[in-house]
Amino acid sequence: MAMAKIRYILLLFSVMAVSSCDMNPELELQLTEEDVVRTYNNTMGRANAVYTYLPDGFSYVGGAMLASACDEAEHTSEASSVHKFNTGSWSNLSNPDGAWSRCFDGIYAANLFLEKSDEVNLDYLRYDPDQNEQAKYELYMNNIERARLEVRFLRAFFYFELVERYGGVPILEKTYGVDDDYSGIDRNSLEECIGFIVSECDEIAPELPAVHESGETGRVTRGAALALKSRALLFAASDLFNDPSWAGGYGHPELISLPDDVDRQDRWDAAARAAKAVLDLSEARYTLLTSYPDIFLKSYSNNEAIFVRRYGSGYSFETDNYSVGFDNGNSGTTPSQNLVDAFETKSGKAFDWNDRKMADDPYADRDPRLGFTVLTNGSTFKDRTMEIFEGGRDGKGVVNATKTGYYLRKYVDPEVNLLQGRGTVHAWIIFRLAEIYLNYAEAMNEAYGPSDAHGYGMTALEAVNMIRRRRSVEMPAVPSTVSQDELRQRIRNERRVELAFEGHRMFDVRRWMIAEETLGAPLKGVDIQQNSQSYIYTPKTVENRTFEAKMYFYPIPQTDLNISGWPQNPLW
Repeated sequence: MAMAKIRYILLLFSVMAVSSCDMNPELELQLTEEDVVRTYNNTMGRANAVYTYLPDGFSYVGGAMLASACDEAEHTSEASSVHKFNTGSWSNLSNPDGAWSRCFDGIYAANLFLEKSDEVNLDYLRYDPDQNEQAKYELYMNNIERARLEVRFLRAFFYFELVERYGGVPILEKTYGVDDDYSGIDRNSLEECIGFIVSECDEIAPELPAVHESGETGRVTRGAALALKSRALLFAASDLFNDPSWAGGYGHPELISLPDDVDRQDRWDAAARAAKAVLDLSEARYTLLTSYPDIFLKSYSNNEAIFVRRYGSGYSFETDNYSVGFDNGNSGTTPSQNLVDAFETKSGKAFDWNDRKMADDPYADRDPRLGFTVLTNGSTFKDRTMEIFEGGRDGKGVVNATKTGYYLRKYVDPEVNLLQGRGTVHAWIIFRLAEIYLNYAEAMNEAYGPSDAHGYGMTALEAVNMIRRRRSVEMPAVPSTVSQDELRQRIRNERRVELAFEGHRMFDVRRWMIAEETLGAPLKGVDIQQNSQSYIYTPKTVENRTFEAKMYFYPIPQTDLNISGWPQNPLW
């Protein structure tokens, strides 16, 4: 059987698994390709199936979060493939991040739906004079048209996922079978890829609803399209996409950088305008939640979340990330000292181990987001005190205990009971309002400095302080005397603490071109010794990590290069 036919059948069965209609298994096996194409329920099921290619941020690489592939965390299980990123033992032959195949499979599924969705046979409704059947016909047609918009967004999102990892990739707007001509398929330039993503967002955003209808949380909205445009243009303005000098005279700079015929300030301005369009979308009623923890424990339905991947009820994330001090806990993603040190004191001072008072009680009077993000020694979780000191229930000496001296708090629900199998509903946040404020702050600061609103109604300084003054956070405002360079560093740190464990850091440090000093730096932790009624905290190196310049972009998989003859990314 032809490869394309096999792939089509596999996609068909995956569609049936997520289809909203209940079907007889024996009937499923009798369906022909025409049945799938022309039946409304199956067509809508195929549209829903495209959502399944969204990233699973809770167990993205080898059962680990992406945080463990950067300086945010260390994954406890040494068998996880995520460690390949940190040791440098990944290549064009073995990449633990499966984004290439996942995204292109998603693009294939999206293109297949877009090609076939106009072939649905609704004549039995269209020509029925009954008003109820006519209303159903209108509803079905509207649903199909909205699904086409949603699938176009998802395809654009998959392309962004590829571009931030690989630079320019082939833009495919149709499906290809074994009998098709592949000779004209080349890698598109980075400029063409960014242009495609932005133009898709521009075209579909006005046609999408601003808010979810009842029961549709998780579906694409206008805000999601505008948020994707914001993120894409932020990357387009950043250093990595504008400076190919690191690539050692690479012969195809158009694949890894944008042309220099546009002033960088104009790119930053475009990024600022794109972010402001999301902030100004009043119909969506987006707001920064008062409670920072509720963003993640109620992420399936809150007014800060712009776009999420929803999951059913379960407890696998808690099984992976509860401390070994709890029954059935496996430690999982354990935060680093590098990250913990990035959280300021409540007065807005940087944490300093050389300050004896801070070093003796390192978690006192810190940014409240530290406690909402990381479980530290002495903190309370599930109605008991965390004992992460050596010899404690959660500490060194217990099999599979944290190597860093910390456990994950963010996204972890304390109400889950692993012994009773009582789970919770999770949703992985892909876009939320705080990111957009920080996108805007960064772009405005780079374009116009801290305090020039440039007619947009908000300065960079005001935007970053919106995040800091969230009621459950209430950090002091960044002072108005800050310079552009000082605010740049404050914004970068604000992204680091506000968006920790949300999948941003690994790519932020790349686009800022500071990965050698962050991803290539030793990962730190802390040893904790109990001393009478107090503790002695000693910073330590958990792992020496590797980052080389070639890792700014992933290598194209060698199997695809062997077939296509495309140029490999630089230095691989």
